[in-house]
Amino acid sequence: MDLKASRMALSRLTAARHRLEAAKARTDMREWQVKRRERTRQLIELGGLVVKAGLVELADDDRATLYGAFLTVAAKMRGDDREQALVLWKRKGKRAFEAEAKVRTQQD
Repeated sequence: MDLKASRMALSRLTAARHRLEAAKARTDMREWQVKRRERTRQLIELGGLVVKAGLVELADDDRATLYGAFLTVAAKMRGDDREQALVLWKRKGKRAFEAEAKVRTQQD
């Protein structure tokens, strides 16, 4: 019985140590750590936009297809009609965000 109690105590201590380490990591304010968290958050948000636009399903979760599509968009943004494309895409994006927000408020 002592061995079982010791294992349980060790398990609880290990879990507590992991919780403390996780809390410490979340509050780490070193400059490089803050920048890393900001970059991670940005990447997660951008990935969310890819999912929200339905591109993952449309491309059957094929990363090469998605990357090729992004390269096509990037080439257009480097082209002569950059400003026109940006205005059009921004307008479409704002309308989609507004429509989504409207649906959410109606559901609440």
